[in-house]
Amino acid sequence: MSGSHFHVHGPHDHELEHAAQHEPKGLGGQLAVITAILATVGAFFSYMGGATQANAGLYKNNAAITKTEAANQWNYFQAKSSKQSLAELAVELAPTDEQKLKYRDKAARYETEKNEIKAKADKLEAQSLEWDHRSEEQMHLHHRWAQATTALQIGIALAAIALLTRRRWMEYATIGVGVVGVGLGIAAWLHL
Repeated sequence: MSGSHFHVHGPHDHELEHAAQHEPKGLGGQLAVITAILATVGAFFSYMGGATQANAGLYKNNAAITKTEAANQWNYFQAKSSKQSLAELAVELAPTDEQKLKYRDKAARYETEKNEIKAKADKLEAQSLEWDHRSEEQMHLHHRWAQATTALQIGIALAAIALLTRRRWMEYATIGVGVVGVGLGIAAWLHL
C-alpha cells in the first residue's frame, strides 16, 4: 500500500481471495477436524495393534515353555517305562521267590509313577495348546487393529488430497474410509 491510498495486490492475495470465493463452505476447517479425529482414533488403534502383537508373542513363548515341560515329563515317563520293563524282566530271571516279589513291587511302583507322570504331561500339553490358542486369537486381533489403522491412514491421505483439490466428493470419500476404519476397530474391540 502506498501513501496515496492506492492498494496493490500481491500474487498471494489474489490466490487467497480466489480460494475464499471458490472453496466450498468450510471445507478446509471440516477437513482439519476430520483429520484430527482420524489421527487420534488411529493412534489408539495403533497402540492396541502393538499391544495385541506383544501379547501374541508372550503367549506363544508360554506355549513353547509349557510344551518343553511336557516333553520333559514324557522323557521322565519313558525312563520309568524302561525301569519297569527291566523290573519285569528281572521277575522272570530272579532265582528266588523273594527276589521275584521285590521286582514285582518295583514294577508296580513304576506303573503308578508312570500314571502320575502321564497325567502331569497331559495337563502340560493341554496348557500348551491353550497358550497357542490364545496367541492365535491375539494375532487375529492384531491384524484387525492393523487393518483399522491402515484404513484411517488412507482416510487422512484422502483428506489431504481433498484439501489440495478442493473437491467435496473427496471429503465424502475421506469420511467413508474413516467409517470403514472405525468399523474395523470396533470389530477388533469386540474380538470379531
